[in-house]
Amino acid sequence: MTRPRIIAAGVPLARADKAVILLQGRGATAADIFSLTDHFAQNDLAYVAPQAPGNSWYPHSFLAPLEDNEPALSEALATVGELIESLAKDGVAPERVVLLGFSQGGCLALEYAARHARRYAAVIGLSAGLIGPAHRERNYAGSLVGTPVFLGCGDLDDHIPLERVKGSTKVLRDLGGEVKQRIYRGMGHGINDDEIAEVQSMLKG
Repeated sequence: MTRPRIIAAGVPLARADKAVILLQGRGATAADIFSLTDHFAQNDLAYVAPQAPGNSWYPHSFLAPLEDNEPALSEALATVGELIESLAKDGVAPERVVLLGFSQGGCLALEYAARHARRYAAVIGLSAGLIGPAHRERNYAGSLVGTPVFLGCGDLDDHIPLERVKGSTKVLRDLGGEVKQRIYRGMGHGINDDEIAEVQSMLKG
């Protein structure tokens, strides 16, 4: 597996209250998702974003059979895990790490958190849901107790079925996460001001 390029911004890790891992959507770049940080206006956060190979974390829909997205999916999950391990070595433990992704990156953030359930500073999936087909069993181990989780999605999103958002909310709650779900009427595949405000609040928490 080729190690992805990592871009970073914000304060040095030694001075950071939290580190935010930003995961891009399909077709976007790590630099693109950094535009979100312009809205957060906090001076105590470190931001890191790995660049997905070919601007995509896995080749097919997040609803496809898991094997259809291999080995890319496992490599993407490993990338997140290695980044969390690297942050820990630099003094930022997982309970001070925020996983934040949009669309494909949001699906990756939620799936990583479910497969590696533990206390995180926050887990945020914007226009996202857990990965895999509807019939997939969700036998995740671990616990998200104490972890704030946010899922936001529009009811007109062509990529993310609302049933998957609601199902993901249930799974993450069953793992102990403190999950807030918001479905926005009339919104398609995107991010709105209410979601930005919610993320700002979580990052300050």
